[in-house]
Amino acid sequence: MELKIGDIAPNFRLQNQDGIEVSLKDYVGSFVVLYFYPKDKTKGCTQEACDFRDNMKIISSLGATIIGVSPDSIKSHKSFIEKDSLNFTLLSDSNKEVLESYNAWGLKKLYGKEYYGVLRSTYIISPSGKIEYIWKNVKVNGHAQEVMDKLKELSK
Repeated sequence: MELKIGDIAPNFRLQNQDGIEVSLKDYVGSFVVLYFYPKDKTKGCTQEACDFRDNMKIISSLGATIIGVSPDSIKSHKSFIEKDSLNFTLLSDSNKEVLESYNAWGLKKLYGKEYYGVLRSTYIISPSGKIEYIWKNVKVNGHAQEVMDKLKELSK
C-alpha cells in the first residue's frame, strides 16, 4: 500500500550499528528524518550520509533525529559510521520488511537490466508519528538542504 502524507508511519523494530534494537516509537515527541539508501560506503550514499552529518547541528536544533536504513549488515553499518564519522543511527533491514513497508524496495533499471533494490527515499515523521513529508527517487545533491528547509517550515 502506498503511504501518503498524513498517514501514521509504520512502526518498526530493527537493530542499529551496535546491535541494539531501535523502534520508531522510541522517537515519539520529536521529528524523525527516516531515509532509505542502497549501500554503505558507495559514492552517492556516502555523500548523502556526510551531508546529513555536516548539518546535524541545524537538524537537531529543529527538533529532528536522522535515521538511515539499508539492507546492509550491522557490521557494515558500524564500519561506515567509523570511516565517515557519522553522528546518527543506521539500522539494518536485511530482510527488507521495513523497506517494503515504506515502499522503498522495488524494481529498478540500470543499463537496460531490471532488478530489485532500494528506492532512495526520505520520510519526515512528526512528533505524533504521522508522515509529514515524502521524497521519492531522491537526488543526493542538495537533499540535506531540502530536508532542513522542510523541517524549518514544519517546525514553525
